[in-house]
Amino acid sequence: MQHFTVHTGQAAPLRASDVDTDQIIPVRFLTRLTKAGYGQDLFADWRDDPAFVLNRRPYDQATILVAGKNFGTGSSREAAVYALADYGFRAIIAPRFGDIFAGNAYQNGLLPVALAAETVEQLWELLDRSPNSPVTVDLQTCIVRADGIEVPFTVPAEIRTRLLNGQDDIALTLQHNTAIEQYEANRRPALPTTSRPPR
Repeated sequence: MQHFTVHTGQAAPLRASDVDTDQIIPVRFLTRLTKAGYGQDLFADWRDDPAFVLNRRPYDQATILVAGKNFGTGSSREAAVYALADYGFRAIIAPRFGDIFAGNAYQNGLLPVALAAETVEQLWELLDRSPNSPVTVDLQTCIVRADGIEVPFTVPAEIRTRLLNGQDDIALTLQHNTAIEQYEANRRPALPTTSRPPR
């Protein structure tokens, strides 16, 4: 998993609340066997509109999405996170997130940042007024910075450490590889085993 420390980039103001996972990636596109490739179908039902924010410069180069409350609600499809990450987003800023979406995002190195609705409105206004204004999401200090805006955010301590180090569940498990191998070496031969690929 790609680690997250400090990211500065173009932000896109998505002035919409209650954006659910079916709007992020419609179910008809859930045909891939890998995480790659979903970005081209991100917000597919909205991308037909030339006025949609991600169809307009400079927002089409955004790596930070600033959305309304309840982003990522609805079904628990992890492909919604795959689509956002594959498109190139590193962070999503919103007043509130769907719980399962936030968990999936943490697992895939996409940082959901919950900020007050008033701050989100300030960011929207900044990006409308000055579209190229960079936004910085600093996980080291847990601060979001933009022109005239500097606000703290919170991330659970364990999640913050994992993101800073780029560790998903598999990476955390592999930290105990020596202990796992010792355990497997001492198991009774009659117990079931799984085959290991050659080293």
